[in-house]
Amino acid sequence: MKRHEAREKAIQTLFQIEVSKLEVDEAIEFALDGEESDPFYEQLVTGTLEHIDDIDALLVENLKNWRLDRLGNVERTILRMATFELLYVETIPENVTINEAVELAKSFGDEEAGKLVNGVLGNIIKED
Repeated sequence: MKRHEAREKAIQTLFQIEVSKLEVDEAIEFALDGEESDPFYEQLVTGTLEHIDDIDALLVENLKNWRLDRLGNVERTILRMATFELLYVETIPENVTINEAVELAKSFGDEEAGKLVNGVLGNIIKED
């Protein structure tokens, strides 16, 4: 599984967990739909869930004129996963993570979602 596809599947999995309240195993099974799993995909899903409180706190600090609970489910899910990747996956350059997140936001959301994701993630890397 390529990393872009792993990110798409991870977003789908995290979204299912958030919105449908599925258990992690159920959401993974649903997203993979019989495909083989991938270590990067699993790292994104489990890592995002393990660090969600720290990630959400950082997102709250970097949302300008927005509250985390006011974001759309798609945008919130993408921001959480991308923030995990920025903070905990050191082998991927920040600009790659941000570009991938923006593309995911445009694919699953709209043009405005891409702008929001880009702005918030840009604020996060400025803090580093």
